[in-house]
Amino acid sequence: MNIIVVGPPGAGKGTQSARVARILGLPHVAAGDLLRAVRAQDTPLGYTARQYMDAGQLVPDDLTIRIIEQRLAQPDAKDGVILDGFPRTVSQARALDASFARPNGASKGDEIGLYLKASREVVLERMKGRWICQQCGRVYHILHVAPTEAGQCDVCGAPLFQRSDEAPEIQARRYEVYEQDTLPMVDYYRQRGILVEINGEQDVENVTRDILAAIDARKAALIALELRVMAKRLQTAADQ
Repeated sequence: MNIIVVGPPGAGKGTQSARVARILGLPHVAAGDLLRAVRAQDTPLGYTARQYMDAGQLVPDDLTIRIIEQRLAQPDAKDGVILDGFPRTVSQARALDASFARPNGASKGDEIGLYLKASREVVLERMKGRWICQQCGRVYHILHVAPTEAGQCDVCGAPLFQRSDEAPEIQARRYEVYEQDTLPMVDYYRQRGILVEINGEQDVENVTRDILAAIDARKAALIALELRVMAKRLQTAADQ
């Protein structure tokens, strides 16, 4: 199953995607990590990505889609992935649908969109205290998920840092971009009937609990649909 995790910046997409990936044994495909890797490259592509990201703007769709599709083509993604931070626009969502629909695509309709819903006030406050491991990418928060030792990752011991695109003015701009570009994509998945809203303002454990329950419900619905289709085919064959 492909699990698409969406929501405003600071809603907990990265934290929850990493937790659920470990529980379900699926690869965690973090669009932000992939884009930041490109951003760090001393190439024309890296320079272009850097300009958008440092201004708190979305990287153009064609670039983002190309990077994501290359990742989805890797062998470990054949049974599904957890997509964190992608898609962010309706056009990206449609491109992802087209990728899944191809003969060698990663999915044939077994998707779920998880919308981590959190208010502007909550997410802006969260981003102020967010720190990220330079080596393994684990996310910490000084109030909610603090490291055991200040400035050091509990997992690998590497130093923690705050992203340059999380200055207060950039945070506010990122939320404005989310409202303008990403909320319509949330409606797109809602109209497709695969969106589940999750209260992202709960504590970490409760959000994970609700996510796993939503995934289990989606799997059960897909199994029930498959059984109905099989029964209909058998009935049709018997009537002929």
